[in-house]
Amino acid sequence: MTPERKTDHAKDATARSAPVGKPERKPWVKKSPVDVVLAQIERVKEDVAKREEELKLARRQLQKLEEAKKLLEST
Repeated sequence: MTPERKTDHAKDATARSAPVGKPERKPWVKKSPVDVVLAQIERVKEDVAKREEELKLARRQLQKLEEAKKLLEST
């Protein structure tokens, strides 16, 4: 690479890392071990609920396909 190209990439990297007009990141707040575990429990609960909903949809689809299979086999 030529020196000019290297500086172009450096300029691009700084432009991406410091967007203009966006607020700064919120300050880091240390969490206690209890807070970490409670947050993890909430994430797992949400994941389980999402997967249960997906499972319900898959079961409905399977039921419809099995009914279609029965119709096809009866003819």
